[in-house]
Amino acid sequence: MEAPLIIFLVLLLLVGPILGIIAFVGMRRLDEALRRQNPQELTGRIYALEQRLAKLEKFGVAAPPVAGAPMEPKPAGPPQPQVAIAAPPPAAPSTPPPKPSGIAPASQPSLTGFAPPPLHTSLPRDSDSTDLETVIAGRWFNRIGIVALLVAISYFLKLAFDNNWIGPSGRVMIGILLGAAMMPWSSWLLGRGYSYFSEGIVALGEATLFLSVWAGCSYYTLYSRDVGFFGMILITSAMAAIALGRDSQRIAVLCLIGGYLTPILVSTGKDQQVVLFTYLLILGAGMLVMGERKDWYSLAPISFIATEIYYWGWYTEFYHRAAGHPLERTVVFAALFFLLFAALPALRAMKEGAMSEIDILVTTVNAFAYVGALYALFWPDDRWPFTLLILALAAGHIAVARVVPDAREKASSLARYLYAGMGLTFATMAIPIRLNGKWITFCFAVEGAVLIWSGFRAASGFLRQFGYLLLAIAAIRVLIFPPPAGAFLFNQRFAAYLLVIACFGAALWSARDKLDDTGEQEKTELGIFSVLINVFALIALSLEFWDYFGKTVTGIDADLARHLSLSVLWTVYATILILVGVQQKSALLRWQALALFGLVVFKVFLFDLASLDRAYRILSFLVLGSVLMIVSFLYTRRAAKGRHP
Repeated sequence: MEAPLIIFLVLLLLVGPILGIIAFVGMRRLDEALRRQNPQELTGRIYALEQRLAKLEKFGVAAPPVAGAPMEPKPAGPPQPQVAIAAPPPAAPSTPPPKPSGIAPASQPSLTGFAPPPLHTSLPRDSDSTDLETVIAGRWFNRIGIVALLVAISYFLKLAFDNNWIGPSGRVMIGILLGAAMMPWSSWLLGRGYSYFSEGIVALGEATLFLSVWAGCSYYTLYSRDVGFFGMILITSAMAAIALGRDSQRIAVLCLIGGYLTPILVSTGKDQQVVLFTYLLILGAGMLVMGERKDWYSLAPISFIATEIYYWGWYTEFYHRAAGHPLERTVVFAALFFLLFAALPALRAMKEGAMSEIDILVTTVNAFAYVGALYALFWPDDRWPFTLLILALAAGHIAVARVVPDAREKASSLARYLYAGMGLTFATMAIPIRLNGKWITFCFAVEGAVLIWSGFRAASGFLRQFGYLLLAIAAIRVLIFPPPAGAFLFNQRFAAYLLVIACFGAALWSARDKLDDTGEQEKTELGIFSVLINVFALIALSLEFWDYFGKTVTGIDADLARHLSLSVLWTVYATILILVGVQQKSALLRWQALALFGLVVFKVFLFDLASLDRAYRILSFLVLGSVLMIVSFLYTRRAAKGRHP
């Protein structure tokens, strides 16, 4: 009983694809026969049918109304005798059909509402509706059915293999034949209008082919892994051709998945960097070009993710500089991977002046992934090459930003800002890569001032905002990571504060004639910088006075001397601000002075009164009171002059 059953199953597996191929060939012949039908003959028949309908209408037989047909007015006067018009015979292939007035050509809709049907169409039997029933029955059942067939075929083959009904060579051959037979079957289904179901069959055929080739080289070792690798490349190429021929993005994605699974299926566990990375470059380039020609933007992120997985997987498993892996070769491959996924978005931006959301995502993530690869390869032993490559990356992005068309559209501005922002970001990153400590702060401050000046000269708000950001970073670094101090006023810490203050001043100086071209937000930012000049100057002087009077005074408590020096310093500084504000007629400076006076009053009355000795307490209150009286007098006199000009 088992032998006939086995023979029947084997015949079923072999005859089924053969019948599918025969049916496919027959349908192709039928399609060609339909294509050879003379369109002029059909046009003649339609003309005869229209004439007969017109004759029936004249004899009083009502014809069904045709939507969109013009209403013909009835002629006035006595009825005329009707003359039967015989239908002309079908025109010969070489003779054009008659074209009486009122009859449209066959390629255009008829004025009477009749139009010839297309000679050969693939009926769209796949519903495009998104209702739940269509999604479940038309799509999910298709996918579940494919999985069920794979399971069934796998169990049958396993049963046959376990009982040695079919040898290893026969098993692999059956799988290859089944997978290959599904391709013409899917074409036949596509010709009948079942496009979605046809693509599912293609997916099933691809999976069967890959599984069969893998079994031949890895499981049964019928041939080498190199042969299996070559066979999988052929399958991927065939799938790419099918995707292009059918203009199907889903098949292209299946081809992409199969292509990136190939190295895993034929892997020997050994280090094959050159072969692996060369294959990834060729596969990625082919898929990206295909996606560019067909506007299949989903191929780029899939290729990028798969390539990054392979690169970092290889790096984790095999790359060890102590083991003698050439650094230069790995850097070259990392650069080629970066250029592979950066080229098409950059070319599209330079040509069209716009970038899609996927292009923006791939461009951004690709650049930072490249920086991460360089960091892993160079840090911390090779800072100079790392810095130079980062600067080259910055220069490349800035060059693309300059070439992007200067259109006034939002999309073009977005592309320019993206590349310009990334270029400036990488140029800024090069500073901490090569420098340390205070030099990072110095470079950030100077670069911020230069960008602000350039932004005002070039009328670029983007450059100015980036400069404001760098200045803010430099200011925060001075506060959190101050350089070491030394001699009074002549030390690195005070120099760092002075540099930041000078850069703030340079930013304000650059904006002196351009305030009318700035918005309210930027004016607020510039106002904050003007306040920060005095804040940082006061902090720098306070630190210097605190250190000086804490180390040099003798015979008195150092803390008492420090607090007294701060009270006097703040009072004098506030007085200077008041005088300058009055002279320059700057309300902002005067309000800063008043705020500082308030801080001094708070310190003297709440801290100095409780902490200082009697003599220092008297001195502190004497200085504060005298200054406050002078300030009050100046404001009173100013108010009086305002009332009596």
